Amino acid sequence: MSTTGPHPRTLGRTTAHRLPPALRPALDAGALRTRVLHFGLGAFHRAHQALYTENAALRSGEPWGITAVAPRSVETVRALRAQDCLYTLTEQHPEGPRPRVLSALTGALAMTEDTGRIDALLTDPEVTVVTLTVTEKGYHARGGTLDRTDPAVAADLAATADPALTGARTVIGRLATGLAARMRTTGAPISVVSCDNMAGNGAVLGAAVRAFTEASGWPDRHTVLERMTSAVTFPATVVDRIVPATTDADRAAAAAALGLTDALPVTAEPYRQWILQDTFAAPRPPWEHDGALFVADPAPYQLTKLRLLNGSHSALAYLGLAAGATTIDGTLATDWGEPLVRALCAEVAGTLPPGGPDPAAYAEALVTRFRNPAIGHRLRQIGSDGSLKIPERWLPALRTLRAAGAATPALELALAGWVLSTHPEAGTTDPAATTLAAQHLPEDPAGTVRALLTALGAPDLADDQELTTAVAARLPALRAGRVEI
Repeated sequence: MSTTGPHPRTLGRTTAHRLPPALRPALDAGALRTRVLHFGLGAFHRAHQALYTENAALRSGEPWGITAVAPRSVETVRALRAQDCLYTLTEQHPEGPRPRVLSALTGALAMTEDTGRIDALLTDPEVTVVTLTVTEKGYHARGGTLDRTDPAVAADLAATADPALTGARTVIGRLATGLAARMRTTGAPISVVSCDNMAGNGAVLGAAVRAFTEASGWPDRHTVLERMTSAVTFPATVVDRIVPATTDADRAAAAAALGLTDALPVTAEPYRQWILQDTFAAPRPPWEHDGALFVADPAPYQLTKLRLLNGSHSALAYLGLAAGATTIDGTLATDWGEPLVRALCAEVAGTLPPGGPDPAAYAEALVTRFRNPAIGHRLRQIGSDGSLKIPERWLPALRTLRAAGAATPALELALAGWVLSTHPEAGTTDPAATTLAAQHLPEDPAGTVRALLTALGAPDLADDQELTTAVAARLPALRAGRVEI
């Protein structure tokens, strides 16, 4: 790893001895080897998979280290390198913060600048696991397969016809290119693990990688695909931990606790969960030593989390913004926050498959987690990309319930909150903000709801007149700042 070493007052290997003993890294980073490659160098990975991997290495004595790749943020890579990839994770317990310096990261790379090193790791037989946290949009999926019309995907596919062009712009293109090189050389087995909040995330990732390979200009693409069938698996997962965006206050708190500057601290709630499909093709970190659960089918856990936790999170975000709240715990302090979580979970429970957590108990646990005043998870952050999240979190359950003739008041209320957030004057940062704003018809609220559902790719729900009328009827109260359960 290229680094100039930390400043004397900055967190790093040469300054770690100055930390309070309880905060010093539990692992010697120099004794670890890169055996996991991760795409998506954000706060969630550093508060979730990196912690599980560090604890697994610590408890097993196996040298599992992670080299993490930032698809876009070169600044994050440079900041981590300046700290020898050490950083602070603070668990925000209601009774007070508990900081800890982690050392599981053995390297930080930028996808656009470190192509050769990324490909070298993807072809290295010692690297047996790839993990990803690149958000839903990082998969460039549409209709269950890779969206080849996406300009970035199209550019990556065009580059496969020219051996001199290797700088893929998408994670899927970079990953497919590296896996193809692995199949051409050692053919060593490897597991590629999506840790993003999508139903069937492993299948989505596998389909995208295979579709890219099939559409590539590589003359040997069919041979590559055949070898991938037996050598590469795409386990599905469920990941769960609330990790708010880092604030200046978080950085100041980390510096006060450490006595050193940390440019990239992360904070998280105490709760965490990791469910993994037990279909790994090669050795992996013994994450079960830290509580990860390996199952034959994660789908019941995935849908429970997606529809109850993530669905409630989004509903609280849009309704809370309408009511003037700023954080999740702020919504739970209202007279409608807890009833909303319980009502939405009860409404959606009937759409969940058997074999997962008990929905009622899960809802009560959510209320406790969301109440935590130490987290300060901002509603603007949660609601920033509803056009990508709502089709996963709300619409499938809504379809199932409407088809069964069941009442859907909680989901209708949540949808009304989202509709209000897409208004041209709402200041949304949704990637589809311009398109969504254009759907608003000032004199036709139900028509606005129909147009927005169509824009989300849900024309079937847009044609449900009873639904669109019910959602529109909720808008006047929300505009006045009232959330009526």
